[in-house]
Amino acid sequence: MKSVFSMVLLGIILLAGACKKDDDNQALIDKELIEQYLLDNNIDAQEHESGMFYVITTEGFGASPTLNDDVEVSYRGYFLDDTVFDQTAAGQTVEFPLANLIKGWQIGLPLLKEGGRGTFFLPSELGYGDNPPSGIPANAVLIFDIDLVDVK
Repeated sequence: MKSVFSMVLLGIILLAGACKKDDDNQALIDKELIEQYLLDNNIDAQEHESGMFYVITTEGFGASPTLNDDVEVSYRGYFLDDTVFDQTAAGQTVEFPLANLIKGWQIGLPLLKEGGRGTFFLPSELGYGDNPPSGIPANAVLIFDIDLVDVK
């Protein structure tokens, strides 16, 4: 019985290690894809410790959001081939609790202040990873242009 438990435990450890390696490989792939996009499009972006790259085009004024805040935004989300997968209608905004949004938004939006605008280049783990909603490929790098209209 002890050897069966040991074998199961060893299997779990090996599987966990393999998953971690896959995550590390995907992070490297995403980083290379983002860096190539930035180079190809002559974009000078900052790299965040999370692996996200970003450009703040307008800093804004007033408050920066925290996870406890609701944010009112207009945005456009697109892939590295510039295909738009989601956006607010022209002249419209939407409001969300920041804590309910993808990790990349939770990290990126606090870099802005009310009235600020930025572009965020998200590795897949900060977007939807390998379990995306319909219309977004697994492990897709996502780009968002976001206007932070209000923090509530």
